[in-house]
Amino acid sequence: MTEHEHDAHPTAEQEQAPTTVPTAASQQGPREPGEDSTPQPAVPDSPQQEVRQEDGAQVSTDVTPPGIPDAAIPELVIISGMSGAGRSTAAKCLEDLGWFVVDNLPPALIPTMVELGARSQGNVARIAVVVDVRGRRFFDNLRESLADLESKSVTRRIVFLESSDDALVRRFESVRRPHPLQGDGRIVDGIDAERELLRELRGDADLVIDTSSLNVHELRAKMDAQFAGDEEPELRATVMSFGFKYGLPVDADLVVDMRFLPNPHWVPELRPYTGLNEEVSAYVLNQPGAKEFLDRYAELLQLVAAGYRREGKRYVTIAVGCTGGKHRSVAMSEKLAARLAAEGVETVVVHRDMGRE
Repeated sequence: MTEHEHDAHPTAEQEQAPTTVPTAASQQGPREPGEDSTPQPAVPDSPQQEVRQEDGAQVSTDVTPPGIPDAAIPELVIISGMSGAGRSTAAKCLEDLGWFVVDNLPPALIPTMVELGARSQGNVARIAVVVDVRGRRFFDNLRESLADLESKSVTRRIVFLESSDDALVRRFESVRRPHPLQGDGRIVDGIDAERELLRELRGDADLVIDTSSLNVHELRAKMDAQFAGDEEPELRATVMSFGFKYGLPVDADLVVDMRFLPNPHWVPELRPYTGLNEEVSAYVLNQPGAKEFLDRYAELLQLVAAGYRREGKRYVTIAVGCTGGKHRSVAMSEKLAARLAAEGVETVVVHRDMGRE
């Protein structure tokens, strides 16, 4: 028997000797008299290890849970496609639908983003990630990230935005910006390079949208059809009172003028108060034409709101003005906001100029 064969075959004594794993107690050195010498089970270094007895020996087993809890895996959509084809519009649409959107995230970080969402206790249930060639060398990691997600049973959808060369050239020329991949060449050179780079990803896409002949509203409608479900898109309204003497609100979508009603400013007992006061509100609403205006304008807003939803508009600011923004506009804004809220429109009231006097 050679030396190596002797080493490879243990003796009978070696075979009978039980295999043990040193415990924490055995590594603490000799005990003082009176100490309990009963061996203590090894304490796992972390919650991811389990120690059990097996044939008289302690065995440590790695029971590390999966990186992403199955019950909490968020819905994931990856938005990609040609530069200038509408990725930003698609991302904003999902954001308006309540998705957590991350723009230009390096692909290698997508699994980490999903894991963070899974550990958010349901606060981040839907994640959309915009991935494009702006990441340059990071983009090469996308294939590895997709494989990692598949190994963790993460369901993901890829939305690819496509467009013709002519449409893309027109869009880049209209904004006077270079294509991210054109370098010292022409715009068409950058487009060709990008198409080649994205060819494989386009083949893996779950949804391809050609935006060559679509405007912004039509693209939003297509995204809504895919991701909004059967629910009608939510509309959020801001009703803002203001004073004409301080200027029109620059962000107003609709402006209405309350100066056709008598001004409580000229009633001495009402002058110190605002439209939030019950007496001032009653004074304004009891004027001839006030209630009729409120009813008809509320009906008009129902018609406008339905059109906004069809066009994919999610936010509307309604500015209600009077001379100083203190009495009439404040009272009418409160009543109008209550009407909108009763119709299911999420409404916020802002009194821009109240208190400026």
